[in-house]
Amino acid sequence: MAKHALCIGINNYPGTDSDLAGCVNDANDWARELARRRFEVEKMLDGQATGRAMRSAIRETLARARAGDLVVVQYSGHGSFVPDDDGDEPDGTDECLCPHDVKTRGPITDDELFELYSARPPGVKVLMISDSCHSGTVARFAPITTPPTTKGRHAPQRKVRFLPPAAYLPRREVAKLGVRRCLRRSSPPGRYASLLMAGCQDTEYSYDAYFEGRPNGAFTFVALRALAGLPAGATYAQWFALIREALPSQQYPQTPNLYGSKSMKQWKVLA
Repeated sequence: MAKHALCIGINNYPGTDSDLAGCVNDANDWARELARRRFEVEKMLDGQATGRAMRSAIRETLARARAGDLVVVQYSGHGSFVPDDDGDEPDGTDECLCPHDVKTRGPITDDELFELYSARPPGVKVLMISDSCHSGTVARFAPITTPPTTKGRHAPQRKVRFLPPAAYLPRREVAKLGVRRCLRRSSPPGRYASLLMAGCQDTEYSYDAYFEGRPNGAFTFVALRALAGLPAGATYAQWFALIREALPSQQYPQTPNLYGSKSMKQWKVLA
């Protein structure tokens, strides 16, 4: 069995005034951990992660896999939503990921990801790890403490990983979204063509945070720390339960989720 990973981290969003701080660190941290677990890892950071390049890299990574292989696609960056044009979403919007060039080339929707993952060779397992907002308005494990938000040129600032549609959609498309979205459980990006570990619910934010003076996604920090404490042979359901002991917290009111079939949730972690 071979193991393949694509790690994507985007801090820089030209033309949006919505840059982040911890996403490149997230991708590097996941890449390091996956390489340690004998994954063949490819990274895409900032300007490398255009929409076209992301789609191509996902497609090529899946194409290299064979029956019995595992593919992990990890994404840290902004999430958002767009009007749903095919009528498959109850609230009329599709969740999406925001590539580096989202301002000029647009996002990658959950419908697109579903099609990409569905084209995987038979017998290939796919896990998507997404530390972003899939939202409309995307601590008992150990105390999660960060420096308070302060002022100054280089002071850490807590941000949410949500890019408002108005930052990249034409005005006529934004008008289709209405005043606000209704709260609902939507199809996650990738749906059940993959198992998805998400940093938050589709009506919440994922946070760009600071831990020990270093920027990271709150979900990534907690998920990797939980992974280090898992026993051999643990399942994704067990990993997720450990993550949920730390999130949501008072500082980071985001509720991670694990989307997939019952059998997917019982897969052995990263095996």
